[in-house]
Amino acid sequence: MSTPKEKQDVQVRDKASDNDALAALGYKQEFKRAFHPVEVFGLGFSIIGLFPSISSVLVFALPYGGPVALVWGWGICSCFLFLVACALAELGSAAPTSGGLYYWTWMYATPRWRKVLSWLVGYMNSVGLIAGLASIDWGCAVQLLAAVSIGSDETFVPTVAQTYGVYAALLICHAVVASLATSIIARLQGVYIALNLLLCLAVIIALPVATPKEFRNDASFAFGGFMNFQGWPNGFSFVLSFLAPLWTIGGFDAPVHISEEASNARTAVPWAIVCGVGIAGLLGFILNIVISLFMGTDIENILSNPIGQPMATILFNSLGKRGALGIWSIVVFVQFLMGSAILTAASRQMFAFARDGALPFSGVIYRVYPRTQTPVVAVVTCAGVALALGLISFAGTVADSALFSLAIVGQYTAFAIPIASRFLGGASARGVWVPGPFTLGRLGAPVAAVAVAWMTFSIVILAFPTAPGPEASSMNYMVVVWLGVVALSLFYYNFPRYGGKHWFKGPQVTLDADSVAGSIEGSGEGVEEKHME
Repeated sequence: MSTPKEKQDVQVRDKASDNDALAALGYKQEFKRAFHPVEVFGLGFSIIGLFPSISSVLVFALPYGGPVALVWGWGICSCFLFLVACALAELGSAAPTSGGLYYWTWMYATPRWRKVLSWLVGYMNSVGLIAGLASIDWGCAVQLLAAVSIGSDETFVPTVAQTYGVYAALLICHAVVASLATSIIARLQGVYIALNLLLCLAVIIALPVATPKEFRNDASFAFGGFMNFQGWPNGFSFVLSFLAPLWTIGGFDAPVHISEEASNARTAVPWAIVCGVGIAGLLGFILNIVISLFMGTDIENILSNPIGQPMATILFNSLGKRGALGIWSIVVFVQFLMGSAILTAASRQMFAFARDGALPFSGVIYRVYPRTQTPVVAVVTCAGVALALGLISFAGTVADSALFSLAIVGQYTAFAIPIASRFLGGASARGVWVPGPFTLGRLGAPVAAVAVAWMTFSIVILAFPTAPGPEASSMNYMVVVWLGVVALSLFYYNFPRYGGKHWFKGPQVTLDADSVAGSIEGSGEGVEEKHME
C-alpha cells in the first residue's frame, strides 16, 4: 500500500507532466489542477444529468412516436453518440486544452483553411455550450414551476414572463457557483455523481412499486406502441423524436474544456468522455423502458395536463402529490447542478478563445481572478449571452425547442469539423498527428466517418419544424439563430481591415520560446511549428 508521501510524490509528478504537455501546446499553466479523474468524469456526467434531462425533453419525444420513440429512438441515438464520443476522446487525449475543438481544427486542418475553420469552430462551440446552458436553465425553470403547479393542485399555470424571471434568477445563481475556486467546483462533482445515480435508482424502483394498475402498460405497448400527433409521416416523425436523446446525451465535450484544471488530463479527459456517454446511454435506455411501462396509455393527457411538464404528470399519476413532489424536488435540484456544470465548461471555452484573441473585448474576458483562479469575467459573459438567448421563448411555446436544438447543432458543427480535419487535412502525412494514451488505432478513420455522417444527419433533421406547413408561430427558430451565428461570425471574420481575417493568428503562444522548446523536448513529442501562418 502506498504511503501518503508516495501518493503526494505521484501527484506532483502527474501535475508536472500535465503542465509540460500544456506548455508543449504553447500555453502557460494559469488554472489550478484540482480536478481528479473521477471529478472530470463527474462534470461531463452531471451536464448530461440523465433523468432531469429526459424529463426536460420528454415533450419532444412522446408526440413523435410515443413509447417507440422513447425506447428505440434512445437506443439508436446512444449507439451513434458513443462513436462520436470515441472520436472526440481520441483528439482530447492527443492535445488536452481548454479550447480543444478549435485548437485541433487549427492543428489538423490544411494550412489554407485552418484559420477560418478554427474561427468558426470556436464560435460554434461557444454558442453551442451557451445554448446548452440556456436550455438546461429554461428546463429547470419549467420544472420548478411545475412543482408549484403540483403543490397548488394544478390551479397555478405559469406565464412565459414568470418562467423567464425564474430562468434569469437561475442564471445568476449559476454564475456565482461557476466563479468559485476550482477546488470547490471539483469537490462538488462527487455530490453531482451520487445524486444523479441515486435519482435514477429511485425512479427505477419507485415507478414499478407505486404506479396504480390503470397506469401500468404491457410490454407490447411499452416496446411497440406508436403514436404520432404532429402530422409528419410515421417514419419521419420517429426520426424527429431524436431531439430528446440527442439533447440529453449532450455537452460531453465538457471534460475537454476543464483539461487545464485536470490531473493526468491526457488519460482522464478521454475516459471521462467515453464513460460518460456509455453509462448515460445504457442507464437512460433502462429509464426509458421503465417510463414506457408505467406512464399509462393516455399520451394526450400527459402532454396537455395543467401541470405543464409531462414527466411531472407521470410522477403525479404514479406517486400521488406528496411522492411526486418528493422526487420532483430532487429532479429540480439535479437540473440546477447541471446548469452550474455546463456554465463552468462554457466559461473555460470562452476564456480559451479570448486568450487567443478571437472574441470582441478579448483582453477583458481573458482574465483569471487571482483569489479563486477562475475566469470570472468569462463566466459572467456566458451567463449574460444565455440571458439574452432566453428571450426567444417570448416568440411562442414552439420557439422553446429552438434553445434545445441550437445546443445540439452548435455542438455538432464544432465536433464534426475537427474530427473530419484530422483525416481530410493530412495531419498524419504532415507529422502533426501524435496520438495520446487513448487511441482507436486503425478504427479511428471508420469511427470518425460514421460520427461525422451521424452529426450531419442530425443537424438536418433538427432543422425541421414540429409539424408540416409551419406558420410564424410554429417555425423552427433554431435555423434562424444557427445560420445567424454562422453568418455573423463569418461577417466579422471577413470585415474589411478590422475583421478576424486580418489579425486572427490562431492559437497564441503564451510561453516564451525557450519554455515551449524545453517542454516539447521533455515530453518527447513533435508538433508542427506552433502558430505558423
